[in-house]
Amino acid sequence: MPAKDVFHNAVKKALETENWRITDDPLKLDVGGVEMYVDLGAEKLIAAEKDGQKIAVEVKSFIGTSNIYEFHTAMGQFINYRVALEEQYPGRELYLAIPNGTYQTFFSLQLIQTIIQRFEVKLIVYDPTNEVIVQWRIN
Repeated sequence: MPAKDVFHNAVKKALETENWRITDDPLKLDVGGVEMYVDLGAEKLIAAEKDGQKIAVEVKSFIGTSNIYEFHTAMGQFINYRVALEEQYPGRELYLAIPNGTYQTFFSLQLIQTIIQRFEVKLIVYDPTNEVIVQWRIN
C-alpha cells in the first residue's frame, strides 16, 4: 500500500466538512493486471437525485524542490487513474487535489493551464492549514 501524501488528512477532513462521506481510504483499483491506489474515494448524496455523486481524489502537496517534476508525476498518475476508474468504477469522477498556494502560483502559469484544460483535469484547491476546500475547478 502506498504512503499517504503529507496533506492527505487535511483534504480528507475538508471533504468531510463539506458532507462528503469517505468510502475508501485509499480507493483500490485493479485493472488489466495492474494494482493502483487513488488516495480517497468519497460520495455525496445530492437532493432530488436517485443516485449519489461519487468521486476519487488524488492528493498532492507540491512541497518538493521542483513543481514541474511533481506536476509530471501527478499528471501521469491522474491519466492512469482516470483510465482505470473508467474501467472499474465508470460513475466515479477523478479530481486532483492541490494546495491553494500552488494553485495561485504554479497552476496559474499558461502552460500548466493549457495542460489542465486539454486533459480535462478536475481540481480541488485546498487550504492545508485550515483544512478546507477553497474551490472546485471543473475545466
